[in-house]
Amino acid sequence: MLLVDAMNRYPLWKYLLIIVVLVVGAIYALPNLYGDDPALQISPNRNVEVDEVLRDRVVTALEQQRLEYIGYEFVPGSLLVRLPDSDTQLRAYDVIRQTLGDDYITALNLAPATPDWLRQFNALPMYLGLDLRGGVHFLMEIDMDAAITQAVERYVGGVRSELRDERIRYLTIEAVDDQVAVRFRDADEREKARSALRREYRELELSEREENGQYFLLASLNDETKQEIRRFAVRQNITTLRKRVNELGVAEPVIQQQGDERIVVQLPGVQDTARAKDVIGATATLEYRMVDEQHSVQDALAGRVPMGSRIYRERSGEPVLLLNRVIVTGDQVIDASAGIDQQSGGPMVSVTLDSQGARLMSDNTRENIGNRMAVVFIETLTETRMVDGEPVRETRRTEEVISVAVIRGHFGKRFQTTGLDSMEEATNLALLLRAGALAAPMEIVEERTIGPSLGAENVQAGLASVIIGFMLVLVFMAMWYRGFGLVANFVLAINLVIIVAVLSMLQATLTLPGIAGIVLTVGMAVDANALIFERIREELRAGNTPQASINEGYSKAFSTIADANVTTLIAAIILFIFGTGPIKGFAITLAIGIATSMFTAIMVSRAIINAIVGGRRVAKLSI
Repeated sequence: MLLVDAMNRYPLWKYLLIIVVLVVGAIYALPNLYGDDPALQISPNRNVEVDEVLRDRVVTALEQQRLEYIGYEFVPGSLLVRLPDSDTQLRAYDVIRQTLGDDYITALNLAPATPDWLRQFNALPMYLGLDLRGGVHFLMEIDMDAAITQAVERYVGGVRSELRDERIRYLTIEAVDDQVAVRFRDADEREKARSALRREYRELELSEREENGQYFLLASLNDETKQEIRRFAVRQNITTLRKRVNELGVAEPVIQQQGDERIVVQLPGVQDTARAKDVIGATATLEYRMVDEQHSVQDALAGRVPMGSRIYRERSGEPVLLLNRVIVTGDQVIDASAGIDQQSGGPMVSVTLDSQGARLMSDNTRENIGNRMAVVFIETLTETRMVDGEPVRETRRTEEVISVAVIRGHFGKRFQTTGLDSMEEATNLALLLRAGALAAPMEIVEERTIGPSLGAENVQAGLASVIIGFMLVLVFMAMWYRGFGLVANFVLAINLVIIVAVLSMLQATLTLPGIAGIVLTVGMAVDANALIFERIREELRAGNTPQASINEGYSKAFSTIADANVTTLIAAIILFIFGTGPIKGFAITLAIGIATSMFTAIMVSRAIINAIVGGRRVAKLSI
């Protein structure tokens, strides 16, 4: 009997591990009990500071309007102002937007009301998804065929310019079925053109065709280049959409790729679908202009703007005087990529223009070596406003200088922009340049609006489902397994706490499918305990002692529990890999629940039972 007791003792390190997990789980699950405060999140839209001066402006504006606020705090890159209720939040939103203007983005937000002592552990609550909070959901599909067609059409000009430079005679050049078709009078000219294009355009696949005594050279993009165009179209549109969404003042937008050619846009808290469509559908382009070196910016600011020039603003707010004549536009930019300048070792952006843009740029730079050239980013937004109860569409155009660089030498088709502060700035400039060049059309193929009241109902329904399922399981386990059932119930509660803690630590977004995963986990967690308890019953019926039955029950049931949970875990992984959006949320919650349920069912319940009956003589078990 002493040998059996020794076998059923639980090692001290396992007790310590369980205590550590429970303490950490409790700390990171607690923030979800404190709720949220309505808040305004104020972020810089241009190169302006988020400092005490901004805080004083905001506080003064609120106090002048007699709007109460709970407090304020600086978060990374933003100022967060907490307000007592949603009505005050909406009134303060209008006041702050009017006070700060376009230099700052004011977003409606919900700030966790977590105590400071929990924040010191970086303990924050889970986010609520669109279906629980309310908002707008768009599924947008990119016209990849149009993206390829636009790329081919840009090559038409490039091929024409190359053949003219090489003095190769041709009859016609046109884009036909995603190919550049060049028609020649004889085979010799076609062969010359083939050699020239192979040297200049390695990404083009060349083929020949003869028809009615005429000779055709067909140039088509290779598969790798087409795939890169498709990938870039998605990346560019995601980047552009993120910038558009800032105009809506959404604090936690979700903009992500779905499949190869679709983008999901979720805007929590936004209820005005028309406004969201207007902003998302905004267009952007670029213009290259020369800086007016002959006149003073200060004189222009004083009202003496010279003829043929105009004042622009850089993103930092600094004024710059540019000539009205446009050298090239973003539509003539074929490609732009960030890299490292081989001479200076600093960041740079390499830009490639089409044939027309190359010719215009070449003529301009030949005459302006040593002068400065600017890149102007132009954005057009369409807004719908209610005037006298009627919707009125207004167009707003913003223009800002995103780069000013000195022309160091004569260039045309390909050139570099240097003098940038960081690699991040170079990457952003390349994205903006390419965004101006390629605008793959998008169509909204799915649209949903979820009201805040429906979101609140979803939260209540989800909580009710968890509570009802949890209570039914508690009653069944207590009636069927008695004392051991009460232990299983306590372990089940610990399991829920650990699941919430893990989701909070990951800063996961909780959705309705996620709640469904939690409900399923409740059933699976108690199922493991049921397998163990039934195995203990079998050992008792076979005549084993209580201590031996406990030891054998846990040991022999482990393989069955592991098989069942590993099978479900594989299904969760497959759902995560091939699923999208809500399906992934369900898979993540299910996978976390499987891991926590195995830990609690096998380790925690064994520790509690051993702490109660382990290591001593027991005549009968309450099972």
